[in-house]
Amino acid sequence: MLCGKMIIKESDDCPREFCGVFGIFGDGKAAEKTYLGLYSLQHRGQESAGIAATDGEKISLHKGMGLVWSVFQNPDIMPGLAGTSAIGHNRYSTTGSSDLMNAQPIVIRSRGSQIAAAHNGNLVNSSELRDMLEEKGAIFQTTSDSEIVLHLIARSKGESIEEKGSSLFHVGSLNSSLPPMR
Repeated sequence: MLCGKMIIKESDDCPREFCGVFGIFGDGKAAEKTYLGLYSLQHRGQESAGIAATDGEKISLHKGMGLVWSVFQNPDIMPGLAGTSAIGHNRYSTTGSSDLMNAQPIVIRSRGSQIAAAHNGNLVNSSELRDMLEEKGAIFQTTSDSEIVLHLIARSKGESIEEKGSSLFHVGSLNSSLPPMR
């Protein structure tokens, strides 16, 4: 097993947590509360942090390399993440390189609306899925397996985000076409 940068025996003691994902829906301070949630989950990933927030019309995103407090230390960041729903992510890379391009949430535009996703876990068949999608013309911006999930959602024939993602598990998502909850 990999613990930090060391390979250890399964019986040795070390944290076995990967990434932190946090979300808020229907709250006027969604981004601020997501920040606090990420801060409390900092032990799950110290590589990068990010928050995507929506007001029901558009998704705003801020992400960076480093600890939560350092990524969001500029006081001008939070006002730019206005909205009533937000998702956040602390990254501990298990797939893909430790690089800003792999920081999450990942935001895409598909069929006239934006989708943001924060994913914790590994796709066991990510190489096969990436190869299949690339053969069909997909262009990837990251080396993370999380982007594969977004490509699958974008290619789905479902009408709503719920229908598109119905077969996917462990994916937090925001869709800018959904009205904010009041």
